[in-house]
Amino acid sequence: MYTQPMLKEGSLKDQVIVVTGGGSGLGKAMGTYFLELGAKIVITSRNFEKLQNAAAEMQQKTGGEVLPVACDVRRYDQVETMLQTTLDKWGRVDGLLNNAAGNFISPTERLSASAFDVIIDIVLKGTKNCTLAFGKHWIKVKQEKATVLNIVTTYAFTGSSYVVPSATAKAGVLAMTRSLAVEWAKYGIRFNAIAPGPFPTKGAWDRLLPGDLKEKFDLAKKVPVGREGKHQELANLAAYLMSDFSAYINGEVIVIDGGEWLKGAGQMNMLEEVPKEMWDMLEMMIRGKKS
Repeated sequence: MYTQPMLKEGSLKDQVIVVTGGGSGLGKAMGTYFLELGAKIVITSRNFEKLQNAAAEMQQKTGGEVLPVACDVRRYDQVETMLQTTLDKWGRVDGLLNNAAGNFISPTERLSASAFDVIIDIVLKGTKNCTLAFGKHWIKVKQEKATVLNIVTTYAFTGSSYVVPSATAKAGVLAMTRSLAVEWAKYGIRFNAIAPGPFPTKGAWDRLLPGDLKEKFDLAKKVPVGREGKHQELANLAAYLMSDFSAYINGEVIVIDGGEWLKGAGQMNMLEEVPKEMWDMLEMMIRGKKS
């Protein structure tokens, strides 16, 4: 059953793992499974109230320990503070899941420079900030082993129209993953990435595809296996890559999309079908969701 946990109990026992963007959606699903496997986790985002609510819910469900820490990953000083808060609490950190992201659909010519920067700063700069801060710490203390797992997309290697800032940023994250997997392996630090297909979450997908656009562009129809992904499937893969069971996997990006990208590169290329007069309406709807 694809909705069942995969790893044996205690597979992440006593590991301390930081999950950026861990208070909702896929980050929350992955973090919850880490807890079920015995890890202690830190969840971060900018909204501390949301983090507190998520932490309480995750602890109640799993009986595990969750530390919510407000952090804007775009700011290196806040990332350093978040890392120090983790060390003050548990004395060590073993894993980093770079999951924080942002995205919106738009013809690229409609984007302002600042709108483009928002996505680049969260996805690429945020991942860089966390990776650099944590990596420097692990190297300094000569930690025996550590793991970084980055969430990318299949259009990180194909590109995709209408989500160009995200495609650009995710491609940079993938290059960083592969580069540091080689450079920092000598320090005992492993790097891998996951490229998920459609794993809908209410908040993110409502913003990305507002109104009836989700029905008009049913992403499950693009998937050869005929369905969207289940959160536990992604959590199973993430936990495996965080665990010692994957100790010989380094520098890989694993696609979990039911064969979607092989069927048609560029996840959002179907938006070519949106008539020009609809973009004004969609832009207003997306802005309304964000506000």
